Amino acid sequence: MNRLIFAASAAALALAVPAAAPAQQLPPAVIAVVDTDRIVQQCTVCTAANQQLQAQLQQLQQRAEALGTPLRTEEQALTTAVQALPAGQQPDAALTQRIQTFQTQQQNAQRELGARQEQIQRNLAFVRQQIGQRVQPAVVQVMQQRGANIAVERGATIAINPSVDITDAVLAVVNQNTAALNVNAPPPQQQPAQQQQQQQRPQGR
Repeated sequence: MNRLIFAASAAALALAVPAAAPAQQLPPAVIAVVDTDRIVQQCTVCTAANQQLQAQLQQLQQRAEALGTPLRTEEQALTTAVQALPAGQQPDAALTQRIQTFQTQQQNAQRELGARQEQIQRNLAFVRQQIGQRVQPAVVQVMQQRGANIAVERGATIAINPSVDITDAVLAVVNQNTAALNVNAPPPQQQPAQQQQQQQRPQGR
């Protein structure tokens, strides 16, 4: 009796579950190669944005020199004044105040230059993000036109046939969008105070 029940159950299950569909055959791989580094350097709006970023770096260097020159001069003067003190004698009130003022100015300069450098790094990342948003759909468009189903970065290849390189075509599509890139990244988003406190609060066991 148990055998009959088992056989009947197996037969019913076989009827209820459809046969597995055969695996879909994948199409042959058609690979295209893209040199995105060259696109970032040569596209029209990319070149303009790179020039503006370079100008920001030059301004940072000029500001660093403007702040650093008087600080170096004052540092040398303070070193000479301290070395001129008799052995064991401490700086007087005037010299002590001068040293403290120098240290404050030095810290302020470092803070200002650090903030400017971080802003330039954010600007660079922001520009690359915008370029990527234009390059990706351009690559897809050219792939569809050329019948490719895989795109790889030129730097990841060892040797290629020039006929599979679609960089020039992608560059031409990217250049159709003449809207300038924004080289000033938005300020980083500030987390709510409550969220910061939760992150800083040690977790219980």
